[in-house]
Amino acid sequence: MTVPMPIQEDIRELAELGWSQPEIAKRLGISRDSVAKYSAQQDFSPKPPAPVKRPGGSVVAAFEPIIDQWLTEDQGRWHKQRHTARRVFDRLVAEHGYEGSYSPVQRYVKQWRAQHRPVSEGFSELEWPPGTIQVDFGQAEAFIAGVRMILHVLIVTFQFSNMRYAQAYRGETAECVCHGLRTIFEHIGMVPTMMIFDNATGIGKRIAKQVVETTLFSAFRLHYRAHSRYCNPDSGHEKGSVENAVGFLRRNLMVPEPEVTSLEALNAMLLARCDELADQDHYRHGVPISELFCPGSPSVFTVTGDWV
Repeated sequence: MTVPMPIQEDIRELAELGWSQPEIAKRLGISRDSVAKYSAQQDFSPKPPAPVKRPGGSVVAAFEPIIDQWLTEDQGRWHKQRHTARRVFDRLVAEHGYEGSYSPVQRYVKQWRAQHRPVSEGFSELEWPPGTIQVDFGQAEAFIAGVRMILHVLIVTFQFSNMRYAQAYRGETAECVCHGLRTIFEHIGMVPTMMIFDNATGIGKRIAKQVVETTLFSAFRLHYRAHSRYCNPDSGHEKGSVENAVGFLRRNLMVPEPEVTSLEALNAMLLARCDELADQDHYRHGVPISELFCPGSPSVFTVTGDWV
C-alpha cells in the first residue's frame, strides 16, 4: 500500500534530523521497509500509467479522418496552442454533428498521440485557500481584422472554485493588468481578497526579494481593497495552478485561432466562453464550477464601485 504524501514528508524530515529507521517506523506507525524506501527515494514525481490500447467506439470511426487532420495540423502549430481531446470532442459536436460520448474521442486522441510522441511525466496537484486568485500572462495567436497577431493573454484563476477568465492585449503593462482585472471583476460583480502574481512584470519591479509596485497598480488595489503577493521566480510549486490554466484556456478558447474584427470583440468572446466552461464539473468536488463560484462564497467579496 502506498504511504500517503504527508507521511512521506515526515519520513524525509525525520531522517534529515538524524532519526534511525527503526525510530521513524515506530514514531509513524509504519513498516521499516517503507521507511527505507522513502528515505532513499530521489524522484517523487508521479508516474502516469502506460497507455493501454483499447478499441475505439464505432461511432468515432466515421470522424477519424477529421480528427487525424486536426491533430496532424497541430504539429505545425505552436505547441501550447493545440487541440486537447476535449476540444476535439467539442468541435466534432459543434461543427460535424457528432452524437457520441466523449470517452471514445478521448481514447482515440490518446492512441493517436501515443503513436506520435512520448507520454508526458504528469504533474503534482496543488491546493490554495479560499479568497485567492492567481494572475499570469500567456501568449496566443489570433486573427484581428484579418491580421495574424501574437497576443498577451491575461489569465485569472479563482482557486477555490477553479473558475478561470482571460483577456487579451498587445502587451503586458500595468495598464493592461489593471484593465483586464477591472473588466473581469465588473463582469462577475466580485473581487478577490488576495491576488497572487507569477512575477512583477508590468505592475512592479523586483529588486532582490522585494517587489516595488507601480503607483497605478497600488492605487488599483487600494480602490478594490485587495492584497497582493508575488511568487518566488525559483519556486515552481507556487505558480503551477495558473500556469496550468494558461495552457487550458489557450487550448480550449483559441484552438483553432479565433478570427474577429477587433480586440474588443475577442475579449467579449473570451468572457462568454469562460462562462460556458463554468458548466463543467469541478475536477475534485464533482459539481459544476458555477455552483462553487457564486456571490457570497468565501473566495470573494462584492465590488463597491467602478475603477477610475
